[in-house]
Amino acid sequence: MTKRVVIFNHKGGVSKTTSIYNIGWMLSKTYNVLVVDADPQCNLSSLLLGDDFEKYYFDDSTKQHNIKDGVQVAFGGKPYPIKAVNCFSPARAPSLYLLAGHANLSEYDAALTFAQTSNNAITTLQNLPGAFSHLIKLTEEKYSIDYTLIDLNPGLSAINQNLFLSAHAFVIPTNPDPFSVMAIETLKNILPKWVSWKKTAVQLFADSAYPLLEGEPKFIGTLIQRFNVRKGLAAKPYRDNITEIKEKISGEFFECISKVGMTLAPELYTEAFIESSYCLDEIPDFQGLLPKSYKAGVPVFELLDSEIKQTGPILETMKEKRDLFKTKFQILNTKLIELLRYV
Repeated sequence: MTKRVVIFNHKGGVSKTTSIYNIGWMLSKTYNVLVVDADPQCNLSSLLLGDDFEKYYFDDSTKQHNIKDGVQVAFGGKPYPIKAVNCFSPARAPSLYLLAGHANLSEYDAALTFAQTSNNAITTLQNLPGAFSHLIKLTEEKYSIDYTLIDLNPGLSAINQNLFLSAHAFVIPTNPDPFSVMAIETLKNILPKWVSWKKTAVQLFADSAYPLLEGEPKFIGTLIQRFNVRKGLAAKPYRDNITEIKEKISGEFFECISKVGMTLAPELYTEAFIESSYCLDEIPDFQGLLPKSYKAGVPVFELLDSEIKQTGPILETMKEKRDLFKTKFQILNTKLIELLRYV
């Protein structure tokens, strides 16, 4: 069975898209991976499409193969079913499939809000809550997907709620600043409310053409990212925030989500993972490797020596950093795969 993971935080600037890009690319070395761009900014689509980004949305052969047009038949009330869309795969990651985003995806938010709060009282809206999940399911089947990663925009919209609840598991990305701590405070209240709605809605929409995915998304960890390193440790300005994030996640946040079934059974989290405060990894800033990654159209760990375009000691230093990130994402993916066995 395909396992779906949503990487979500309503706070911006926490590397949600970058995380999905890197994790998805690394996973695709062994598995078939679908990445879903549900952010109207379309940054994930831009990363993967590269120079062909604009062409993709204007070329007749590809312009309707995106998440918005994929569910248009449901939101437009068309008399035919949702179908899987064609996905793009980058040349250097042929087992990585992109369900492209769309800049106007938010147009569906008002209708979805109405559908999700009408308690199925309006027949014409009953197929909307399950539409996104069904599109993803058909696309997963088309490409024999093992893992799906869903990218959402920073916000608490109906679309975000819907797609969050369409996943089997979730990861909370953060960066070490006071606003991430504040965001965790919000999420500990919002996510249980979303799940409580779903527990009622699954039965309400059971007879629709596109039923909701059953079950609650399970928490499989947090990521702490985008900080500078000094002498092998996070630089001093970040350390207190990292500690506070871990305390919030392992304390009040975990307690609140566990009450509504959003955590795995306690014995399924390893002792080391619990001791880390459910932190999958701390990933420092990519620094000078990032622009080279963008230019080459690959993650930082995939850069060839020739793509780094340096010589001597600078090249050696960058190669060392590249290999460090490669190891980090390999270990991170091993942790994710192990946890996803239980969801």
